[in-house]
Amino acid sequence: MLDIPHSAVAAFTGFLSGLLLSIPVGPINLTIMNEGARRGFRWAALIAAGATAMELVYCALAFTSFAALFQKGFVKAAMQIFSFAFMLFLGVKYVMAKSVPVMDRIEHGIEQRIEEKLHPHSAFMTGFVRTLANPGVLLGWIILGANFTSLGWVRPTMEGKLFCLAGVAGGVALWLFGLAWAISLGHKKFTEQTMLRMERGSGVGLIILGLSQGAYLALQLAKHMEHLQ
Repeated sequence: MLDIPHSAVAAFTGFLSGLLLSIPVGPINLTIMNEGARRGFRWAALIAAGATAMELVYCALAFTSFAALFQKGFVKAAMQIFSFAFMLFLGVKYVMAKSVPVMDRIEHGIEQRIEEKLHPHSAFMTGFVRTLANPGVLLGWIILGANFTSLGWVRPTMEGKLFCLAGVAGGVALWLFGLAWAISLGHKKFTEQTMLRMERGSGVGLIILGLSQGAYLALQLAKHMEHLQ
């Protein structure tokens, strides 16, 4: 049987989840697309860098401050089931998407109100603040972080968490910097239909990840029932 190092599992888990959660169209992707088309790769890349940095802050907070709360008894089992449903919900939501968000609609939400208070004056801080203003990012990482730890994909040690964070950084940066580069080459190639197909592809990936977790939970339950008999 192939013995995969726990650090590699943690890094791959972080990479895959970071990549899949970055693809659906939201404030950061739309900002990179708009600014990259107007100002070029360097400006868009700095926005991507700021967004990646804040994503890691949220992810680190989730792993260090909240994940440990869901690691015992009934709470652990409930979190595993909830996170399974959460990934399936997100996956189905992205697969069933009919259109991508409109930037004007997003800019009148909570992100805009927080930006008006913080006044980001650089591309890096624009990406940083727009991610900061999205509390759903923190909530998502709290759920996924607790789930990954309870399943053993990420060990609750400093080493395990750091490798997972490194993977998240790689996954998020790969998508955001890749998007910035692609937009700087040709904005017209990224039509609404193109972005919609990518969002649906991300949804398929999340559904597969959720079903994999469901199969793992079913296997664990079957082993437990066999042990009781």
